[in-house]
Amino acid sequence: MAKRSNNSHNTKKHKKGLFEKFSQWAVRATGSSAAFSIAVGIVVVWAITGPVFKFSENWQLVINTGTTIITFLMVFLIQKTQNKDSKAIHLKLNELIAASEGCSNRMVDIEDITEAELDQLHKFYAKLSDLAKKDSDIHTSHSIDAAERSSQNKFKLKHRH
Repeated sequence: MAKRSNNSHNTKKHKKGLFEKFSQWAVRATGSSAAFSIAVGIVVVWAITGPVFKFSENWQLVINTGTTIITFLMVFLIQKTQNKDSKAIHLKLNELIAASEGCSNRMVDIEDITEAELDQLHKFYAKLSDLAKKDSDIHTSHSIDAAERSSQNKFKLKHRH
């Protein structure tokens, strides 16, 4: 296997935008134990003040409005973080696929194919899993390319006769 150079030191760090910095901070902060404790404290204080405000509509409106606004904003922050994490994971997997000699490079950028194509690949890998279960050697590898070569060989043998 070819030795790869580590380019992590050579890559230029891009300056993060204000929204990116804020969203990273907000997601880290809101996912903390302290944030959960604060949220529980707010709900407890709100519940305790219920009798003081005679459980009025305004009293209920305070918690409903607050939670709705926070939920609305958090959806976008969480989605942004999920998108970034997903992209990073895909890139890491693409690098592993590209660097591995026995892997099929067709799997690189597979997230861009249609749902029907993903379903077709899923069925194929389910068949490969069945093949692997039948093998006595647990180290036997089954890949798309190996299966395709095997299929071509079978086709050639069948059509020779």
